[in-house]
Amino acid sequence: MQVTLASRRSPDAASNEDFIAATAEVVVVIDGASVPAGLGTGCRHGTAWFAQRLGTQLLALIATQADRSPADSLAQAITDVAALHADTCDLSHPGSPSATVAILREQPEAVDCLVLGDTTILLEEPAGIRVVTDDRLEHVAAGQHRTMHEHATGSADHDRSFAELVTEQRRHRNHPDGFWVASTDPSAAQHALTDTVARDGLQRAAVLSDGATRLVDRFGLLNWQGFLDVLAEQGPDTIIRRVRAAEQSDPEGRRWPRGKRHDDASAAYCHLI
Repeated sequence: MQVTLASRRSPDAASNEDFIAATAEVVVVIDGASVPAGLGTGCRHGTAWFAQRLGTQLLALIATQADRSPADSLAQAITDVAALHADTCDLSHPGSPSATVAILREQPEAVDCLVLGDTTILLEEPAGIRVVTDDRLEHVAAGQHRTMHEHATGSADHDRSFAELVTEQRRHRNHPDGFWVASTDPSAAQHALTDTVARDGLQRAAVLSDGATRLVDRFGLLNWQGFLDVLAEQGPDTIIRRVRAAEQSDPEGRRWPRGKRHDDASAAYCHLI
C-alpha cells in the first residue's frame, strides 16, 4: 500500500489537534475535540497532547500486534494514555480530552476499517465508493446546534453558543443514548464502527478527519468520487488548500454555518497496489 498524507492546523489555532501517521500497512487518523475558551477539561496537558499520545501509541500497537483487532488495539491505547496522566489530571472530568479515530489496516487478503466518531474512511469498491463514518454526534444537542448557526462565526454570540453546545454534548459523551469517542474509558472502542472488506478489487482508499471532509459533507463543493479523484491526482495538500479557500470565502459562516471558521484538516490517500 502506498500512502500519501498531509495535515494542517487551523489558521486560528496555535497547535494542530489532529494526528496522522502511517506504515506500509496501517493508517491512523486522530481528530482531537476542540475545547471552547472558558470550559475546563481537568487536564493540564490539552487536546493536542492527548491526540499525539493516543495516535502514537495506537499506531505502535496495531503495527506490532497483527493478531489483535483494531478495536482491541484502540482500547489498549486509551488505557495506556490514561495511565500517562492519571496522577496529574482529573480523568473523571466530563470534559477530559477526547478524540475521534479512524484506522485502516491492510492484510494479505483483506482490509480492516475502524471509525469512532466523525472521522471518515473512503473505500473505492467495484460497486462504487463506500463512505464509512459515524454520525451519532449529529443526533445530539440539535437545539444548541440550531441556535449556534443563527450567529455569525467568530462573533461573541456564536462563541457563547458553541460553548453551550459542547457543554450539552459532554452530557451525552460515551453514553448508550449519545455518541462515542476515545477519551479515558477503553470500553468506548467496542462501540466503534468496524468492517473487514476483501482486498481484491479495492484499489483506492482514504482516511480523513472532518476538517478535510467538510469540502464534501458541509460545503458540497465536491462529491465523494471527485474528492477521491483529487486526492489521487493532486494529493492531500490540494484538498486542504481547497478547504481553506472555501472557509476564507465564507468567514462568518453565512453560506456554510459551522462551529469553527477553520478546522484542523488531515487526509491520507491510499493506493493499494
